Amino acid sequence: MDRTRLRTSLNKPAARTKYLLLILPLVCAFLITACSPTQTPAQPTYTIILQVDGETKTLTLPAGSTVQMALETAGITLGPLDRVEPAGFTVLAAGNAIQVIRVKEVFDVKENTIPFDRQTVKNESLPEGQTMLIQAGVNGVEQVTYRQIFENGQELTRAIFKNIILVEPRPEIIMVGVQKPFTAIQIPGRLAYIAGGNAWVMEKDTGERRPLITTGDLDGRIFALSPKTDWLLFSRKSTRPASDEINTLWMVNLEEANAKPISLRASNLIHFAGWVPGKGLTVAYSTVEPRETAPGWQANNDLVITSYSPTGIILETRTVIEANTGGVYGWWGSTYAVSPDGASLAYARPDSAGIVDLEKNSLVPLAEITPYQTRADWAWVTGLAWAPNHRVLYLVTHPAKPGLADQESSPIFDLNALVVDSGSNITLSPQSGMFSYPSASPLLPDKSFHLAFLQAIFPEQSDSGRYRLVVMDRDGSNRQVIFPPEGLPGLEPQQVVWSRQPFPKGGHWIALVYQGNLWLINPDTQEIQQVTGDGLIKRIDW
Repeated sequence: MDRTRLRTSLNKPAARTKYLLLILPLVCAFLITACSPTQTPAQPTYTIILQVDGETKTLTLPAGSTVQMALETAGITLGPLDRVEPAGFTVLAAGNAIQVIRVKEVFDVKENTIPFDRQTVKNESLPEGQTMLIQAGVNGVEQVTYRQIFENGQELTRAIFKNIILVEPRPEIIMVGVQKPFTAIQIPGRLAYIAGGNAWVMEKDTGERRPLITTGDLDGRIFALSPKTDWLLFSRKSTRPASDEINTLWMVNLEEANAKPISLRASNLIHFAGWVPGKGLTVAYSTVEPRETAPGWQANNDLVITSYSPTGIILETRTVIEANTGGVYGWWGSTYAVSPDGASLAYARPDSAGIVDLEKNSLVPLAEITPYQTRADWAWVTGLAWAPNHRVLYLVTHPAKPGLADQESSPIFDLNALVVDSGSNITLSPQSGMFSYPSASPLLPDKSFHLAFLQAIFPEQSDSGRYRLVVMDRDGSNRQVIFPPEGLPGLEPQQVVWSRQPFPKGGHWIALVYQGNLWLINPDTQEIQQVTGDGLIKRIDW
């Protein structure tokens, strides 16, 4: 049938009806097929086990779920320390188990008693066998904080988190009389000393002794009475490993009974710390950095001046010399000396000596020193001493030895006087030895003064040999060997000290350590008095 005939037929009502009845089922079938959704295979699921808070749960999860998704599905919230096994990013498989471990951190604070130690001190002023309680023992108190870790309610670890000493223990000190007593003599001022790591002081006479610091940890690096002898400056061994901190700086009031030591918040002091006269509780010091290799430090060669209140509060601090290399062999360190009037400071290094310019914060060399080659893990630095008139600085120099190819190895050391204003360097005692440690007396009534120093018994072996005490006038005249008497072993290198005040009968005496004991010597009459006999004396100041 052609198109014309079809159109003609459809124009008839009966024909159109018949046509629609034929095509309608086909259209409906097409529409039903087009509107039906596409059928997809069902997604597989897994069953896993969840153990949390003492319960065991079963979860059904879609394949590919992670541990974190499982926790979210179960509504489980983890605390900051809680952990889960396996890890949250782990993709789960059928039959896997998840364990939530509740972790709790607890701090437990307890106070413990620190039992006091018992110390016995020998005293020659008591009859043999007689005892005297010098200090009653007092237990200390420490606050210990423990850190505990609990997992699912069970304690896993317990360790000390923090330790604070609330009350320092005070040792019981019993003085015991020894076999050979020494006659007590009157002394002017205060004479302080270290014995067995403790600080003691004598007043009025050598039999009147009282303990100042009884912790047994004074290392003897720093030990100095203040200009008015009312305070003591000292260093203590650090409680931390030596590779972290060597020692710490403290002071204690000698006018106050049972005064507690005060920390000055300075540490690692090897070569120098001293009072600055005329400026209250002002201290100058130089520091080092701890090292595990010999000698145990690397020097900073700095110079800091700090003023403190009587309670240890820092009032003012000033860095005069910044940390620096310190010249030849500067790793060992520099030393300093404060003039008696507190207006000047001198310095000494292995290769030079001079004064510190306090206005420009710089060093002014006045004497070049040939460094001494020790061929060991130490370096030589001269001792320094100011004259009481503040104009002359006494030191040891290292001159050349004729014919010696390596002058750094020269065994010659001279005692010199360095006139600060003019820079004149005068030799007073040739071949005195490297450890002569000059020490000037206070001014005498005629405005003169004496100079004490150690003279090496064998000058060309002064690095390892012993010495004798010599006293002479300030210009090097009237030299006298004072101690020890002929035939006895010599002195170990040390800084001897003069009494700051004259004795009742006149004259200033010298205190020194000989074979571990304290001795007093009158340089005018050469009277000698042994004061202690326990062999424990390490440092002194008067």
